[in-house]
Amino acid sequence: MDPASQDINLNSPNKGLGVDHSDSLSDVPVEGAVGNSVNPLPPGLTEEEAEELRTELTKVEEEINTLRQVLSAKERHATELKRKLGLSPLNELKQNITKSWQDVQTSNAYVSASATLDDITRSEAYKKTQETLSQAGQKTSAALTTVGTAISRRLGDMRNSATFKSFEDRVGNLKYKVVGPKGNGEAVTPTETTPTQENPPF
Repeated sequence: MDPASQDINLNSPNKGLGVDHSDSLSDVPVEGAVGNSVNPLPPGLTEEEAEELRTELTKVEEEINTLRQVLSAKERHATELKRKLGLSPLNELKQNITKSWQDVQTSNAYVSASATLDDITRSEAYKKTQETLSQAGQKTSAALTTVGTAISRRLGDMRNSATFKSFEDRVGNLKYKVVGPKGNGEAVTPTETTPTQENPPF
C-alpha cells in the first residue's frame, strides 16, 4: 500500500484506510455544498452570495476556535501566576468572600438598614420596651425563687409531719420484711435468725 494514497483527512470516514483515489466518488453530493438538493438556497439568494456567506461563516468559526485557544492559554497562564504567588483556590475564595462582604457593607441597602436599626435602638419606644422586658425578667426570676423556697419549706414541713413519719416507718418495715437485714448493708451470719412474722399471709 502506497502511503501517498492513504486518506489522511481526520474527518474522513475513510481515514487510515487504503482508498484508491483514482475512482473516487466525486459526483456524490456533499452536505452543505453549493447546489446541494438537501439544503436548497433560500429564496432571493444567489449562489455567489451563498458562497460568500459560507466563506464568511468558515472564517468566523475559525476565529471562534482561535479565541477559544487563546482564552485557554491565558487561563493556564493565570493559573500558573497564581500558583507562583501562592494563591490557592481556597485563599482566592476567602478573598472573594471578604470582598463581597465589604461590598455588602458599603451598599446603599445595608447602610440604610443599619441606620434604621440604629434609629430604632435610640428611639424611646425601644428603650421603654427594653426596660419593661428587663423588669419583667427580674420579677419573674424573683417569683420563681419565692416559689422554689416555698416548695422547699413545704417539703421540709411534710417530712416532719406525723403522717410522713408513719409512712416512712411502714416503708422501712416493709423493706425489712422483703430484703431482710442485708438491705442495711450489714453482713448476715448463718447463725443469725430472721424475725418471725406476726401475721403470716397464709
